[in-house]
Amino acid sequence: MSTRIKSVRSATAPAPSKARAIAASEPVSPKIKPGKTKKPLAPERVAAILDGLAKAYPDAVCALIHNSAWQLVIATALSAQTTDVTVNSVTPMLFRIFPTPKALAEASIPAIEQIIRPTGFYHSKAKNIQGAARVIVENFGNKVPQTIEELITLPGVARKTANVVLGSWFKIASGVVVDTHVLRISRRLELTKNIEPVKVEQDLIRILPQGQWIDYSHRVIFHGRQVCIARKPRCADCSIETLCNSTDKTWSSH
Repeated sequence: MSTRIKSVRSATAPAPSKARAIAASEPVSPKIKPGKTKKPLAPERVAAILDGLAKAYPDAVCALIHNSAWQLVIATALSAQTTDVTVNSVTPMLFRIFPTPKALAEASIPAIEQIIRPTGFYHSKAKNIQGAARVIVENFGNKVPQTIEELITLPGVARKTANVVLGSWFKIASGVVVDTHVLRISRRLELTKNIEPVKVEQDLIRILPQGQWIDYSHRVIFHGRQVCIARKPRCADCSIETLCNSTDKTWSSH
């Protein structure tokens, strides 16, 4: 019979000036260091991680509320530096007042800003989502393009947003969505040593089966929100704890 050993490590509370930034975006913590797994990228270990996540979050999907590719483009663009809950609180009104790309393209910036203000950075976000609407209308015949090369031509749309739209709506595995949860947890699991999202994505693309690219991101995001919390991971409740050797674990079975 195995005995649970509680870790004596404790995380240092963030300085007050940084607290809001951590809560909003959960950046990679300098305390999260790779462990000492002998072969962290061994195919059987990667497969075990994917299997553990699949069993824990079999129905994980994009948390942004949307009914079309167009709505998902806008919702994802608005999600920068804020929470999905906040975005979901403003998009119903936004899409009711401006239900099509053409309607948003012709809207006044102040009208857009008034609706999306709670998401933060509303001046630049209003310009970006209106710009995206105009490009969709003028260059793509009112239809959201289905390639990453075309999507990133939209104002405010980078690889992360493009991958979200392609994966969640079109079911096209063009890459791996790397948000703060995916970046942080992939580092904890020693699947990457990089801290730049583009490089992390490249690392994940090399080791994950393409058929798992979309689900991996969805499941890791859920895992990061519910269990592997940045400031105090709930390691005792983790479905892949036995595969993790991160030095800041709060509980360990090995």
